Amino acid sequence: MAQRIYLISTGGTIEKVYSETTGTVRNESFKLDRYLQQLRLPDLEIDAVRLMNKDSLDMTAADRELLLATVRAKLESYAAPVVVTHGTDTMVESGLYLQQNLGPDLSVPVILTGAMTPLGFERSDGLQNLTESLIAAQILPRGVWLVMHGTVFPIDGVRKDRERAVFVRTSS
Repeated sequence: MAQRIYLISTGGTIEKVYSETTGTVRNESFKLDRYLQQLRLPDLEIDAVRLMNKDSLDMTAADRELLLATVRAKLESYAAPVVVTHGTDTMVESGLYLQQNLGPDLSVPVILTGAMTPLGFERSDGLQNLTESLIAAQILPRGVWLVMHGTVFPIDGVRKDRERAVFVRTSS
């Protein structure tokens, strides 16, 4: 029997596409299916939810509340690990919000991940980060985590180093 993982997309660079007409990258369409089609996942049942498609700098308190409500609803129907794709600029903020509001009763891992470079660009990290998050969802203990670039961080022990475009541990 395949293990279920909820995959909730909120947008961010992992979902951005390049517009040839404007020369910019924007959140226009969902790309999760393109990522998942590149992976062999015979023992996983991915329940994907396209919640929103926003740059994380544009996320509001109402957006975070919607994310929380969606995670809660999924976990009430069937407790399975959750992976949230999210823009990296406010990923930690959303993760801390989830941690604070899901509380100590959380029985599964909730993992946030994203990308610094969109799919289709040289050195895109989205597929790597999504793959690592799907693995981490199966082995991490309950709690809220951030998984990026081969590293697992507890959500309350990480920050984005914008100058180097990486996540780093914080001293607790």
